[in-house]
Amino acid sequence: MQKLMLAAAFALAATAGQAAEPIEGNWKTASGETAAIGKCGSVYCVMLKTGKHAGKQIGRLAGKDGEYSGEITDPAEDKTYSGSGSVSGNSLKMKGCVLKILCKSQTWTRL
Repeated sequence: MQKLMLAAAFALAATAGQAAEPIEGNWKTASGETAAIGKCGSVYCVMLKTGKHAGKQIGRLAGKDGEYSGEITDPAEDKTYSGSGSVSGNSLKMKGCVLKILCKSQTWTRL
């Protein structure tokens, strides 16, 4: 029993010491464009680098430890929604919602 508790303590310490996945970097969107996410002041800005709307900022997110929230804009319709992002490895799950009820998600891939 003592060995089991010691092993559990080591496993817990190992996971607590791991750094959260960063959101900063270049991402391939679900529609194939490249988006860059980087610090802009105290938040992270999402800027399209390629495609029809290249150069347009489409989001502002705040957070840490792989979980972020803020606003996301659909550049095709120029409508802004409450949004969130969750980083897991090389995937970023982006979600935009109207009234926190009607939501649409897509997964971006780290480049």
